[in-house]
Amino acid sequence: MVKLTRRNFAKFSLAGVAALTVPQGSAMGGEGPAAPFLTGPAGRPAPLAPTKGQRAVVVGGGWSGLTLAKYLKKFSPALDVILIERKETFVSHPMSNLWLAGLIDLATLTHSFHDAARHNDYTYFNASVFDVDRQSRKVFTDKGTISYDFLILAPGIDYDYASFGVHDPRHENLLKSRYPAGFISGSEHITLRNKINAFTGGVFVLTAPPGIYRCTATPYERACLIASVFKRNKVKGKVVLIDPRSEPGVNAEGFLAAFKDLYGDVLEYMVSTEVKTVDPEQKTISNEFDNISFDDAAIYPRIRGARLIETLGLMDPKSSQKEAAIDPFTYHVPGDKRVYVTGDSRPMPFSKSANVARTEGVYVAKVIAARATGKEVPWESPRSLCYSVVNAAPEEAIMINTTYKLDPTSHEWGYAETHALNQRTESLSRDGRAWARDHFRDMFS
Repeated sequence: MVKLTRRNFAKFSLAGVAALTVPQGSAMGGEGPAAPFLTGPAGRPAPLAPTKGQRAVVVGGGWSGLTLAKYLKKFSPALDVILIERKETFVSHPMSNLWLAGLIDLATLTHSFHDAARHNDYTYFNASVFDVDRQSRKVFTDKGTISYDFLILAPGIDYDYASFGVHDPRHENLLKSRYPAGFISGSEHITLRNKINAFTGGVFVLTAPPGIYRCTATPYERACLIASVFKRNKVKGKVVLIDPRSEPGVNAEGFLAAFKDLYGDVLEYMVSTEVKTVDPEQKTISNEFDNISFDDAAIYPRIRGARLIETLGLMDPKSSQKEAAIDPFTYHVPGDKRVYVTGDSRPMPFSKSANVARTEGVYVAKVIAARATGKEVPWESPRSLCYSVVNAAPEEAIMINTTYKLDPTSHEWGYAETHALNQRTESLSRDGRAWARDHFRDMFS
């Protein structure tokens, strides 16, 4: 069994809230006063129809949250399911590298939360969550409070710029605006695509972060496709991919072959290079031995669990990536089988890929649907299935497919099975597009 290691919502704006005071000691865990004292819209019940039965509230409309909302309703039709998401439009990170390279249009990535809710018979509530009281089982949003019987938190990730030696808030904001990583918001993707198309020459730096990140193959696929744009546009420059690993985290054979065969003159792969500091004003990245100058960049720092997890007191203090403390088999928080954390904020060292988020979302929906009737279900491993396009013309991809298991002796997670196809082919690229179409259709229509 291959051993997996960790090496290889900030508080939301309370729009429309007249006042918010949190009495000292009012933690989510239940000590002290039961809930924040609120006035204004946030202190009143949210404008939702009353429920006659049990209610499941899902926070976060990414791949995990959307899957959970759909399958909770599918497995337990009597549940009143509410999806809380602060964004008004879904923009997919999976497949976004193809859009950056001009291989698909933006409509392929963009979908409606309203359509997802309408087709799958749950409620989409456009709001921001800023607190939860587990004693009274209430979620506090900027548009009112929502009671729950089951709460599933799937808020995704945040960037940890301090891990790259960036502690100055001004520099952090410069990195976010000038050199966005392009792994969270649709706005980042738009900025990055504009930068790629406007690049006229020099060094364009990409970074692969340490730890487990969203998602393992993407920095390598992105490097290939940006290099393909530079070749197509005859740009006199190169892509420099900085990686703390000695080789790509997945599909190493396939990616290294693409780097050499397709982009030998346009792509430089810097291995075993740990970023110590980044200066966005001087346009330099420093490692232990050297300073690397760049003309433009997409700086991807180490990721962490969404700040909402920390705000709510659910973060595992031992987690280097500030992820939640949960039961690794049923995803509920310790001592509370009514609150769950899924997706990229969960702590198990599975890939933070869309397919993992989706497959574990289906499984956790089964867990909650069963528990709503006093039953339990056996554990199911999530599955990481990832197609990576490494060549734009012709469009060719490689693939990896893995599941996981826990070693009963070492108590460490590893691969139960892994299947990699490193020979780039057009058929694998078609399979990747079909995978995306099928999954978008399942979530939204």
